[in-house]
Amino acid sequence: MLRGMATSTFYADDLEAAKDWYTEFLGLEPYFHVPGGYYEFRIGDYLHEFGIINRAFAPARATKGPGGAIVNWHVDDLQATFDRLLALGATEYDPITAHSEGFVTASVVDPFGNVLGLMTNPHYLEVLAKTGPA
Repeated sequence: MLRGMATSTFYADDLEAAKDWYTEFLGLEPYFHVPGGYYEFRIGDYLHEFGIINRAFAPARATKGPGGAIVNWHVDDLQATFDRLLALGATEYDPITAHSEGFVTASVVDPFGNVLGLMTNPHYLEVLAKTGPA
């Protein structure tokens, strides 16, 4: 039923500031833009969509601030990525935590109130080795 992540969506009151912050962190410009409403980046081995939406367009029941599910993005160097996010103004949400052989997670809250999950995941690397990047 679930075929793959289509778009990870974050909301921001200050859309331009969020776009600038993620451009700095990701090291690339968004590839798509709807003026006043949306920026989208293509990131990672499979060019997943990472969207930032003006909070004015959030669902009516969406709460402002951290909460709910966390999407964990695989990173090769979790400590370095975590440290970089903190240096850019994110705050720790969940510390670096080893769960089992090779599975390590951490998460931060970006300056706009969204939780960004990070993970070292051997299963991700196994699938990447079999399929190759996009």
